[in-house]
Amino acid sequence: MAVQMAVNSGASLWGPLKELWETVEGAVLRRQPESFHLLDLQLKKHKPQFLSLFKNPPKSAEQREKVRKASTDGIAIQGQQGSRLLPEQLLSEAFIISDLFDIGELAALELLLAGEQQQSHFPGLTRGLVAVLLYWDGKLCVANSLRTLIQSRHGKTFTLDLSGELVSLTTHFTDELMCQGLTKRILTLVNEINLTREFERLQKERGLGNEKHRKEVADLIKECRRALADSLFAWTCQSPLTKDDTLALIGHLETVSAQADGSLDSVNLALVMALMYCLDVSFIEQGTEDREDLLQALPLLTERQYVLAVHSRLTDSQPWKLPGLQAVCRLTWALSLRVLSQLPQGAALVEFTEADEVLADQAVLGDVFLFMKEGMLDCESCLQEEFYIRRLHSLITDFLALMPMKVKHLRNRADEDARLLHMSLQMDNEPPSSLRKDLDHLMMLIGEFYNKDPFGLELGLDFWCPTDPLQHNSLQGSYLGMALQRPPHKQVVLSKFVRQMGDLLPSTLYISYLRMLKGLANGPQCAHYCFSLLKTNGASHGDNIQGVAGSPVSWEHFFHSLMLYHENLRRDLPNPDTVHYRQPPIRGITQRELEGLTSFLQLLTTIITWSENARLALCEHPQWTPVVVMLGLLQCSVPPVLKAELLLCLAAFGKSPEIAASLWQSLEYTQILQTVRAPGQRQAAGIEMELNEIESSCEEYPLTRGFCHLISTLAESSVPLNLGAGLRVPGFQPYLNFLRDTVFLAFPTRAYRHPAEKWEVADTTLEVFHKLLRDYEPQPSDFVQEMVELQGELVPAHKPPGHSIMFHLLNDSPMLALCLSVLEEGVRQLDTYAPFPGKKHLESAVLHCLCLLDLTLQKEVVFMDLLRESQPSLLVSPLEQLLQGVSPQTRKADHIVNVARYLYHNDSNPEAAFQSAKILRHIANYPNIQDRLVGDFTHDQVVSEKLMAGFVECLDNDEAEEGTVTENDTDSQKNVARIRHETQVHILNLLITSLELKTPNLALYLLGFDVKKHVSATNLQDPGVLGCPRSCLHAILSLLQRGTEKRSGPALTRHAPHLAELCYQVIYQLCTCSETSGPTMRYLRTSQDFLFSHLQHLPFVPPGDQIAALSQMSWLMKIAAIELRVTSLNRQRSHTQRLVNLLLDDQPLSQHAAEGESGMEEETRSVSGFLHFDSVSKVRRKLLSVLDAIDFSQDMPELLQLDFFERTQIEQVISNCEHVNDQGHTVCNVKLLHRVLVAEVNALQGMAAIGQRPLLMEEVNSILQQVVERNRVRRSLSAKRHALQSWRSLVETLLTACPADLIAVEDRQLIIRDLLLDLHDKVLSEDAAGELMPIVAGAVFTLTAHLSQSVLSEHQEGAALESSSGFASIANSALHLILRKLLDFILCTGGGYQRLRAHLYGSLLYYLQIAQKPEEPDTLQTARSAMWARITAPEDGFSKLQRENLTIIESYGRALMEVVCKDACDGHEISRMLALAVLDRILSIDRQNQWLLFVCNSGYLRSLVESLRRDDAALQSLLAPQPPLLKPLYIYESKMALLTRVAKTNQGAVELLRCGLVAQLIECQVFDMIPDNESHRVTRDLSGFIPSPMDRYRQILLPTLRLFLVILTSTTMNHQQGAAQILQWLIVHADTIQSLLRCPELSVGALQELSLLTGIISKTALPGALEMGSEVNGASLMEFQGHINRFQRLCLLLLGRLAGSERERLLKQAEMSTATVSAERKEEMEVAMQQVCANIMEYCQILLLQSSAQAQFTICLFSPFGGEPAGREGGRTDLTSSLPNMAYSRAPSLGLVLFLLKNSASDFFRFHQSHRQSLGKLQSLDQLPPEELKELCQGLVSGPGGVEKISSVQRSLLAKRRLVQLINNRAKLLALCSYIIETCLFVLWRHLEYYLLHCTPTDPKDYPLPGTTLYQSRLGEDSFGSLQTSSGRGAVSRVSKQDLELLKSDMAAGFGEVLQRKLLEVESLYSQVRSRYAFIQALVRRIRGLLRLPKS
Repeated sequence: MAVQMAVNSGASLWGPLKELWETVEGAVLRRQPESFHLLDLQLKKHKPQFLSLFKNPPKSAEQREKVRKASTDGIAIQGQQGSRLLPEQLLSEAFIISDLFDIGELAALELLLAGEQQQSHFPGLTRGLVAVLLYWDGKLCVANSLRTLIQSRHGKTFTLDLSGELVSLTTHFTDELMCQGLTKRILTLVNEINLTREFERLQKERGLGNEKHRKEVADLIKECRRALADSLFAWTCQSPLTKDDTLALIGHLETVSAQADGSLDSVNLALVMALMYCLDVSFIEQGTEDREDLLQALPLLTERQYVLAVHSRLTDSQPWKLPGLQAVCRLTWALSLRVLSQLPQGAALVEFTEADEVLADQAVLGDVFLFMKEGMLDCESCLQEEFYIRRLHSLITDFLALMPMKVKHLRNRADEDARLLHMSLQMDNEPPSSLRKDLDHLMMLIGEFYNKDPFGLELGLDFWCPTDPLQHNSLQGSYLGMALQRPPHKQVVLSKFVRQMGDLLPSTLYISYLRMLKGLANGPQCAHYCFSLLKTNGASHGDNIQGVAGSPVSWEHFFHSLMLYHENLRRDLPNPDTVHYRQPPIRGITQRELEGLTSFLQLLTTIITWSENARLALCEHPQWTPVVVMLGLLQCSVPPVLKAELLLCLAAFGKSPEIAASLWQSLEYTQILQTVRAPGQRQAAGIEMELNEIESSCEEYPLTRGFCHLISTLAESSVPLNLGAGLRVPGFQPYLNFLRDTVFLAFPTRAYRHPAEKWEVADTTLEVFHKLLRDYEPQPSDFVQEMVELQGELVPAHKPPGHSIMFHLLNDSPMLALCLSVLEEGVRQLDTYAPFPGKKHLESAVLHCLCLLDLTLQKEVVFMDLLRESQPSLLVSPLEQLLQGVSPQTRKADHIVNVARYLYHNDSNPEAAFQSAKILRHIANYPNIQDRLVGDFTHDQVVSEKLMAGFVECLDNDEAEEGTVTENDTDSQKNVARIRHETQVHILNLLITSLELKTPNLALYLLGFDVKKHVSATNLQDPGVLGCPRSCLHAILSLLQRGTEKRSGPALTRHAPHLAELCYQVIYQLCTCSETSGPTMRYLRTSQDFLFSHLQHLPFVPPGDQIAALSQMSWLMKIAAIELRVTSLNRQRSHTQRLVNLLLDDQPLSQHAAEGESGMEEETRSVSGFLHFDSVSKVRRKLLSVLDAIDFSQDMPELLQLDFFERTQIEQVISNCEHVNDQGHTVCNVKLLHRVLVAEVNALQGMAAIGQRPLLMEEVNSILQQVVERNRVRRSLSAKRHALQSWRSLVETLLTACPADLIAVEDRQLIIRDLLLDLHDKVLSEDAAGELMPIVAGAVFTLTAHLSQSVLSEHQEGAALESSSGFASIANSALHLILRKLLDFILCTGGGYQRLRAHLYGSLLYYLQIAQKPEEPDTLQTARSAMWARITAPEDGFSKLQRENLTIIESYGRALMEVVCKDACDGHEISRMLALAVLDRILSIDRQNQWLLFVCNSGYLRSLVESLRRDDAALQSLLAPQPPLLKPLYIYESKMALLTRVAKTNQGAVELLRCGLVAQLIECQVFDMIPDNESHRVTRDLSGFIPSPMDRYRQILLPTLRLFLVILTSTTMNHQQGAAQILQWLIVHADTIQSLLRCPELSVGALQELSLLTGIISKTALPGALEMGSEVNGASLMEFQGHINRFQRLCLLLLGRLAGSERERLLKQAEMSTATVSAERKEEMEVAMQQVCANIMEYCQILLLQSSAQAQFTICLFSPFGGEPAGREGGRTDLTSSLPNMAYSRAPSLGLVLFLLKNSASDFFRFHQSHRQSLGKLQSLDQLPPEELKELCQGLVSGPGGVEKISSVQRSLLAKRRLVQLINNRAKLLALCSYIIETCLFVLWRHLEYYLLHCTPTDPKDYPLPGTTLYQSRLGEDSFGSLQTSSGRGAVSRVSKQDLELLKSDMAAGFGEVLQRKLLEVESLYSQVRSRYAFIQALVRRIRGLLRLPKS
């Protein structure tokens, strides 16, 4: 063969076949859409497999050789490149498997490789053992596919309702198979495949593993045979077989043998049924529409040869291996012939049809009915298949209806035999041997057959014919019985058979007849008919003379017999104390009578079980009184078997609550269980004695079981509290004690004849305990010891039975120990996987034990809380701690492990696994136990693997289905599927709970993390890799991944939405927890590509459960947000990019290429997009479509409409019943509410209440429905909130955390635009729920912030200015739309939602920021460009957008103004600050001042101003060392900012003054509270977030000073009024201001204060400002004057410090501190110093100008000394003057001014140089070296290494910003310097002019102390010149002549050529540009002139 032999690692004998079965199942059983074509493909591909059914590929030498060389040469594997070397061991195993199954060597090798791959699914098995499973599983897949395909055919028996094309496909395919000899192949295989033989072969080759493996292999082989036989059966159900096939089938059946118990196995039964359907013609009567076609296809009617062949084969006298089977086939054929003979087509077959009688006789002689009962009904699969039951039903009824003579003959024969028997008994002879029991067998068969009805078909109805028209509308015969319509003939015949058989019944048939009736009474309607029959039977013979009813089969006869029997026994009732109970005189009845009684009791039990009417009618019958008689009999000495039947019958009566109540009392009265001991009685009587003495010695316990069953039934209705009152302490306790101590605790130690009975006893008692505990709710009254009076003394009362059980289970009691040992025994037995007697009951007992533990865990918290509150002497321990105790059997603490091991048996025992998961989930809530559990679970390797496998198996289960478990659901399969689903839910909840606890916890172990070492170091792998077992994480992922490759998305989200939600939640929790996040996300990213494959299917839109879908999306989006953040941080760009594209792209993705639509690759897509970009349709961005899936509207339930209850009280009750559920939703506990309401209804007394009870219950129902609806609404809202929150965090992460360059700027803006508009559209719709608004507002805020940032950064990069679409990439129209929606949103939030509006104001601020012009560099050239050019320039983008924004804002008018102003004046702090900021912003762009007018006129401004006074106290509290909260400070700052903005217009400033702003601030005392700097050094906040008290004080003071400065600048017209008010403020706070001006330490803050203060002082120095102050009298004017003089003096001193002595030190200090403080601080300091100097010089200038226009009348501010100030180096040696002999002169010298002038000039050049350099750098930014860029950025980036993390684009943007900052700072400094130079020159000139021209010197010797009073009069004068004249000019003459000489020479020296040249250069460089021509030049010239004057 030249064919390249490559190995398929999926194993051709398994993988493709599994796929085939999945396709067939999907198409036929699950009816998946789109599955038709897949099925077609698969069938074409696998046709050879079906034709050569189960044939294996043959061995060949060539293959053997190839495999042998695989270890040296390697072998090619499909789907992998190159060849792979395989180990020797693997090859030798392959040869073993090849020989074992006789398959080709390559196929064997494939199986082994697949086994290796699948090994992780089968923990504990080697690859060889897995290969064995896969081999048989592949076979089973083929067999199952075949069966399902045949079942889907169209035919005569059933239909699956599939589409026509599918049915024709499968019919055509299976027809072809049939033509190729399928039947014979199936029959051969059924013979060939033999379990024992296969096992022997496997055993020999060590192909069998542990017990579980053996069971799985055996099940697979059995299933294969069964599926093959079922295929044949399904075929014959639908279509007949050909002649040869039919004969082959008969031939096979001839050789069939029975199993050991005489019954057929399920395979042979299927083949027998196949033959019976093959010979079936009964369908002809059914008259369906396609009857004619079916008749045409029936060979019985059309092929004579067929009939001949079958007839001769079945009439052949050769006996079969099973004669009974031959009889069944003959009877079937006889009945078919009988039907044929009645058809017109049957005339041609008359020679055969006449033989039907003979065949029927032969069948009856062959004991056909006995074989049907024993050989067929006893096979367990017989009653599990509906169509078997229907066919057997038709066989039995056809025989009775079509062969009435035969039946009559049987009856006659039976009567004859009865007579013979009677005679032989009379004569004491042996009974004759020829007696046949055919009729007996027939009745037994009918009884047995109809007794079980697993499908609820109630086929027995065909035997009942309603004689009278029934009034009961629910009772109809199986003919769709209108009472007037004649029933079908067959039904009439059958009912006649039932009646006639009962007439004159011979005693031999009595029991059989009762058994038959019992079978036919099975079902609600049948029971009713049977009851009526027995009633009428008795009534018709009422006139009988003996008084005994005639018919022995009637109620009358039966109850009469029972009463007689009781009477008879009662006479001999012994006294229990005198005579021993054991030897009563035998008065009893014969064995035969006993059986008869038993049969009748069973019949009675069946009837009253099904029919409540019969139950009540019989119980209330006055003559029969069955309950009394039965209880009486129970007291007599009757065989235990009969007593057991009596008890079961009483239990059936007890099903009615009304009977149960009286039955309790009767039970107590008759003392069946002795609850009252006679005094001195030694031993117990009654049932306890019977159990201990009679049953124990017989080793059979029917009576005990019956009693437990009775108690169990009665406990269902309720246990009466007063049971036994009067004779003993009332209550249930004695019964409980008996069941617990005598029955349950002793059950393991008793002997049992039938081992199964042991578990039956345990099961029935545990069932009672379970019911009692289930119905128990702990109440406070249970914990109070109540007393009852008994025979005159007080004795303690009994507690409720549930309380007692709880108490025993919460202690280390024998009961708990036994329950735990039952669990241990149960799991030990289940682990053997072998059938054993009583297995079903053991499983049930285990289930009850688990339920008891679960209920105890549920109720223990309430129980123990109540117990603690009542403080009794009871001691209990929590069950979860008791479960950690040591087991006496194994000496290990393995109780919880035993519970968990039941999960491993989820396949066979889903309920036990479910309860086990529930218990584990309860225990998982306790963190202290988790730690222990992890140790218990992991300490034994084998157990650990088993437990892990159990959890994984439960999660992996394919059969789980979502839905609620219902109690009475007939479809048990669905219920099991739901239970399995619930188990999965509990396990996931267990994981979720555990993950929230500290490590190590159970969840980490189950999810595959390494709990022994460090969790975060775990490396998660795919199962099987590096020995990694399959963990719950793998199971969860495989659940979620199913279907992700298809277009429809993850299947779980549709089939089990709640489960999917929990799975996503588990993964989210793993991703959020710091320890597990790393390993989990790595694994999800690399091995699974989890996120991408799931996100691409968003949004999930399920058909039903919207809440679950939203939650699924929430968790998924949260995981995505984390992933984006993590990949961005780790610089995994490609991962981030891929997810970002998936979420944001609006181009369609070319995914799903795998589904046969060849998808173009990325490149071709981009090319096609480039060529014709319009043809590619845009798709909705993924993020937007997720938003679409969240429905913002929420239907609210209407208010309750109540007629009886009071609404307010009901609402109160409802809120009392509310609790927070697992998901964190507050919901109402509906069950609790129901209990409360029903108790309320039950408490009503009186007739009226009873009459209205139905109405009340109806209202209760409507309340409950309303509450359920409310809960749903809450859950729905919560889910929407959660989803929206997650969506928001995903959006925010995308925009914030992902690298900015992943999304281009223009795309980013468009995305934000789309998101914003969509969000607004949804939230502004009419019915949007208010609860969702806050989240939307938050998202809007973030989005607007990013939009603003994006637009601004685009401008900085200079990209947008060239773009044609307008202002930015995003068009202006879009921006306007966003603004409109934002304003709509603000307005729609109306009065409430304050916090929400805070977000919206923030958004609005960000939005308005977009139109804010960025800072531009001041190049100092701008003034040159003519004013005209600037006026006529076109409007730039910023101002245009700003203008349009304003138009839009104004269009909203007063409504918007009201909302914003209201929020600004009162409300939540944050929204207040933001509203103030919004107002500030709008006022700044509102050129028409409309908003300003509104604020002023509507009183809001006054309100704000007045609130300042109220803030005073709060602000004062802020200055404490430890401030409470800084909120008041921030609000104050916001208010001041707004007021400052208002003050910037003249109108606003005037309005503020009118509102009394200054007056309010004058009253504030906070300004006087300067903190002491030193004392607070200790309490500094280390984080630096909370400013120091001094800083806080400055934060309060500086805004006020700025506001004053602005007001002074703005009020041009009314300047004096403003100045006067502010001056008043200065004077009121004079002390403070003076201390500030004296400021000892000049920090940046202090300098800023001084710059503002000096500015204000210089601006208030106006003539007449003082008089403007209100009614000032002379004295106060004097005082004011004094203050002002002090200010003046202090200012000049300050100038001395700043210009002179401290200047150098300050600059040095600034230089030094740049290392620690940022460069900006240094610049601020420089500006502040210059500003202070400028302000003070301006002040001096104003004072000079005010005093007089001419120099000779001026006041002197500076002393006439020209020397420079000394002590610059040494600090404070001499602050102001160069006069050595003056201690501290008050006036500074002119030398200081000259010094300032010199310094300013040199500063000017320094700054100018720096300005030029920065400008140069800015113009050549691209060419700057990276080091310089870094250095520039350093100023703007905080933190070490901050610059490193920034991208290069960002870096250049920051550098540009820094340069603009520097340039503008220098420009400001240049302006200040030039101003200082000008004022200095002016002051210098005025003083020099005065001193040198107008001053007359005096002689110093007149004064003893020169200089002390030198300038007093001049300097002490009022600065306003009002008092100037009074002090005369005498003071001037006190300047000595040498002073003036010295002044002149000093000045001439100082004011030299160099300085003059410098000053002129300043003018040419700067001042001329600023258009003040030649001012400096003129002054310089004048001063030069003055200094050149000749000495006078």
